[in-house]
Amino acid sequence: MRIKKNNVIFAMSKNNQPVAHVSSGSQVIFETCDCFFDQILDETMTFNELDWNHINPATGPIYVEDALPGDILKIEIKKISLTRDFAIMVTGHQLGVIGDQLSDNHIYKVPILDNQAILQDHIHIDLNPMIGVIGVAPKGDDISCGIPCQHGGNMDCKEIAQGATLYLPVNVPGALFALGDLHAAMGDGEVCVSGLEISGEVEVVISVLKNSALPTPLIVNPHMISTVASSPTLDEAAVDATKQMVKLIKQYSNLSEADIITILSAKGDLRICQVVDPQKTCRFEITQSLAKQLSVIL
Repeated sequence: MRIKKNNVIFAMSKNNQPVAHVSSGSQVIFETCDCFFDQILDETMTFNELDWNHINPATGPIYVEDALPGDILKIEIKKISLTRDFAIMVTGHQLGVIGDQLSDNHIYKVPILDNQAILQDHIHIDLNPMIGVIGVAPKGDDISCGIPCQHGGNMDCKEIAQGATLYLPVNVPGALFALGDLHAAMGDGEVCVSGLEISGEVEVVISVLKNSALPTPLIVNPHMISTVASSPTLDEAAVDATKQMVKLIKQYSNLSEADIITILSAKGDLRICQVVDPQKTCRFEITQSLAKQLSVIL
């Protein structure tokens, strides 16, 4: 099934009408706009020309049959394809980490060539395509697609990439799953307020897990397992992500919390995903090698 990118939402909500119904185990291709709703095509555009009410669109949502509150949605990211030969970046006054030092707003059109992005005409960086916004309807009030929380949303985590599996909570019947905001590349932090924003397509397989107590959001790939948390401050997000990893390991081992936290301090990695959204996002990573020693098999 293919979901066209003219089917978008700007907030995740239990009141959104699904654009399609799929059964557990279905393969779905999502066409996506960039985070600016494909409004910026070149560097001559100014910020005041943008419709700021149409930012961070997510394609969807789709209703997953048999997904009920308390279940977990398993999203296997099979393929991410970029559909433009350029990406857009912006930064400016009061945007990002050093926006207080910038007096002007800036738009950059970044060429994509031979699987590299070319910045400032001569800086070549390898691409790491990833999904910025991916989530389900929250159980309570609507949440803008620009805000991350327990339902997923704008986590801007570079590990949500091709080959990864993401686990999200099901809060409402059908889950109402949507995704968007692809980046051709992005560093941890997304410090200028944007990654290499680009349109594209994402192929996923979506399944419903019953009777699972996995902490969510949770990312698994061939190299690592990561718990993700978003909170008003980085300190809170860091604590929440760490607690979620301890909770995960306790499900699979007989170790005490003290045992687990010492192992995580010796070998785990607490990392920043993004610091520029209304809520900040951290992840706690362990390698698959360590996970196997801890009997955590996902």
